[in-house]
Amino acid sequence: MVTGGRAPVAGVVRAYLDHLVVERGTARNTVESYTRDLRRYAAHLDRAGVTDLAAVGPEHITEFGMALREGDDEHRPLAASSAARALVAVRGLHRFAHADGITEQNPARDVKPPAPARRLPKALPVHDVLRLLDLPATEGERPLRDRALLELLYSSGARISEAVGLDLDDIDHDQRTVLLDGKGGHQRLVPVGRPALEALDAYLVRARPALASRGRGTAAVFLNARGGRLSRQSAWQVLKTNAERAGLASTVSPHTLRHSFATHLIEGGADVRVVQELLGHASVTTTQVYTLITVNTLREVYATAHPRAFG
Repeated sequence: MVTGGRAPVAGVVRAYLDHLVVERGTARNTVESYTRDLRRYAAHLDRAGVTDLAAVGPEHITEFGMALREGDDEHRPLAASSAARALVAVRGLHRFAHADGITEQNPARDVKPPAPARRLPKALPVHDVLRLLDLPATEGERPLRDRALLELLYSSGARISEAVGLDLDDIDHDQRTVLLDGKGGHQRLVPVGRPALEALDAYLVRARPALASRGRGTAAVFLNARGGRLSRQSAWQVLKTNAERAGLASTVSPHTLRHSFATHLIEGGADVRVVQELLGHASVTTTQVYTLITVNTLREVYATAHPRAFG
């Protein structure tokens, strides 16, 4: 047990926080969070009988990480992101102490913060998607445009930015495909379903010419009321407005139809690598998060339908 020493924990913590403020110019909110985290760390070490930072070993930091995630007598468990931030603060403290010669070793060097939990993308049930797509009217310039936009987003899995970036030549009606400009300048050819093509045709024939007449001439597929290219923000507002009308506002984000597209494909039996290509993901690992949704759905169905699910 260490009762004192040349590197008292509280003193080093104060020096480290001063270093963040004065020399690193760290944001105030970050410093406040680190202050709370390191006070909790110092209290944890004190309960373990450690008051000298030089006496800290990797096991103390690992035990602190467990206490963050599981809680202790004085604190409730932290969310994974908050626990990870606290361990980042602890690693920064020990790195600072070692670099300044306060301690001979850095016991936190090989202690890694826990990987943040993978958040499952929100996907709408098929019946909610269909209700959303049916909301825009079939007459009028903006309703026809909005219907075509929503149908395209769900049919192709396009990001909103990719949809508003479409030009007329990017649509191949004969091949039923659209050419999307994805992240990093990568293009991909994506098939489009018949309902989306029909909505696009209706918009291009009966609404876009009137919108285009108010502008200076643009090849953009989706136009705003002034005849210019529809912005990403305006396209998101189209989705948001119709989601509110459908009673889905709390579950809708700019990527909702894209997530629904991917989830429904995988639930329908599509290979994850095919979905990867359709979404334009550089790595299949990014796409595999959608398989987690399917597994969770299978578990729910099993738990409610199998007569011996609970033994």
